[in-house]
Amino acid sequence: MPETVDITVEFTGGLELLFDNVAQHSLSFAKNTDEGKPPTVGFLVKYLCEHLMKDSRKELFVLNGNVRPGILVLINDSDWELEGEDKYELADKDKILFVSTLHGG
Repeated sequence: MPETVDITVEFTGGLELLFDNVAQHSLSFAKNTDEGKPPTVGFLVKYLCEHLMKDSRKELFVLNGNVRPGILVLINDSDWELEGEDKYELADKDKILFVSTLHGG
């Protein structure tokens, strides 16, 4: 069993603008990276805000510590609500997709 969890994170619908216009990121975490526990989607969201987000407007991605309403989160093409939302433990080769459904106007 690998000691790391290698995942792909993608941003679409304009969210990539918050991440320096990079739509896809390959990330690797130690299996016990979240205070001795496996990383979860909640851990991933905090990591993205602290390490990958170049835009100072973090409230466009998170609100009150949670992914902002209007952002669809897919885990391996399945709605994260079916997978346990931010408590879902990341597994090797997972693909996490963040899609903004909000459009300015």
